[in-house]
Amino acid sequence: MEPEQSDLLWLLILGFIIAFVLAFGIGANDVANSFGTSVGSKVLTLFQACIIASIFELAGAVLIGSKVSDTVRKGIIDINYFNGTEELAMAGAFSALTGTSIWLIIATFFNLPVSGTHSIVGATIGYALVAFSGKGITWTTFGKIAASWIISPLLSGLVSCLIFFGIDRLILKKESPLRNGLIALPFLFAGTMFINLFSILDNGKEVFGMAELEWYIILGMSLGISIFLAGLCFFFINPFLKRKILHDNEHIENSAKFESLDDDCKVQGTKYEKKNDEDMKGLLHNECEKENLQITVINSDDGAMDNKAAEVDQELNNSVKSNDTNGHVDKVDLLESGTKTKSGSFASARARSVSVLSEIMKPADDSARSKVQDDPHSAQLFKYLQILTAAFGAFAHGGNDVSNAIGPVISLWVIYQTGAVVGKTATPIWILLYGGVGIIVGLCVWGRRVIKTIGENLSPITPTSGFAIEIGAALTVLIASYLGIPISTTHCKVGSVVLVGRLRSKEVVDWSLFGNIVLSWVVTMPITGGISAAVFAILREVI
Repeated sequence: MEPEQSDLLWLLILGFIIAFVLAFGIGANDVANSFGTSVGSKVLTLFQACIIASIFELAGAVLIGSKVSDTVRKGIIDINYFNGTEELAMAGAFSALTGTSIWLIIATFFNLPVSGTHSIVGATIGYALVAFSGKGITWTTFGKIAASWIISPLLSGLVSCLIFFGIDRLILKKESPLRNGLIALPFLFAGTMFINLFSILDNGKEVFGMAELEWYIILGMSLGISIFLAGLCFFFINPFLKRKILHDNEHIENSAKFESLDDDCKVQGTKYEKKNDEDMKGLLHNECEKENLQITVINSDDGAMDNKAAEVDQELNNSVKSNDTNGHVDKVDLLESGTKTKSGSFASARARSVSVLSEIMKPADDSARSKVQDDPHSAQLFKYLQILTAAFGAFAHGGNDVSNAIGPVISLWVIYQTGAVVGKTATPIWILLYGGVGIIVGLCVWGRRVIKTIGENLSPITPTSGFAIEIGAALTVLIASYLGIPISTTHCKVGSVVLVGRLRSKEVVDWSLFGNIVLSWVVTMPITGGISAAVFAILREVI
């Protein structure tokens, strides 16, 4: 090893530390948005998502992530410009790591799902501008990536909408969703398996000993395996799920007969003693906002109370009649009884019961969100499909995005070991494991922030819509990769969440949040590029 390279050991060590921070950010942001739909639809808990991600991300990284990878992302720069200045190539790789990791941490802090791939591309362009004054940058590749900001969410959203529209019309809105869902399940299962199997086998054919096979042979193999598994689903999984769903439904119905609203609001049947007329009005306004609530009010027996009770009754009736859209009528019993006077005598007791609508309508967006629900039987069927797509997604992400995301640290290692700039190299397994551990730590420690944005805040997600979103995004990425369109899985997932949410109801999409997310996409490359350029300029002077 050349003396000047050994002097850069500090840069290599510091680079690996920054690489772990980058892996942490990828786990907290990039992987988190992949599991946001599964957690948001309540199919998986955050803990379960972390377990699945830990297993399948590492498996994907080790099994298919060790294939030959670009050490400089997407061929965005011409590495020949670094010949003879390998120490600057190391400085560039370190700068890309730094710019990307800082931006991913910032974006995660603000709960914004951004693209790890685009972050690295922006950082690479940033230090290349300082190093070569823009000469070595492949601007056509950059143009394709910029175009993908629009192509990714729209294409994925349209595909997911088509899938959800079919599910909605053929299953959810039929008289017997369970029967139709069981009929469709083997076909949906086969489609899910086919898309994911073909993607994994084709990307990892070197690892699986199929390097010489053409794509159409792999396509046929994936189709055959999927049809076989669909048969197993029809003869074994369907009967099991039918028995389980019906049994669970019966148990829920029986339990509901004995459950009290006390378990939810802890106020039913409580007697509120209020001496002041205005207190009674405030009490009714506050407590009637809680659903299915019975209130017993003890108040003073004076003439003004009759007028006050009538006034409150009329006001509540007018308010809820103008807002309630479901026609659901519950009772709030207002019981007036005499109270003890100062002299110790009791006034004559009077009681009357009035019926009013108890459910005061919430703001439009919250009410609309609460109506976005699946048929319980369909939800049971699709939750298993969504778990399957989440597991496949984690495996594919581990095999593709993980190895690519740690490309800069691979560059650092290879240049330091060989003294030469190499465009492509086999990724060392131990570096993949190193990055995989960082990703898992990031997901488990901080992933809940972006998961909440994707799975809850942007638009409510159910098992059926979650399945359509995930399979639509996976299919879009697969198609785009063969068309040579460099799209982001993050952008695909967000686009699918928004467009499927819009298909269900325009009121269930938080358009303000979506605007902030799009803005974060636009500034991703300028920010990472700026940070990377600044770091490279400093390192160049030091080296």
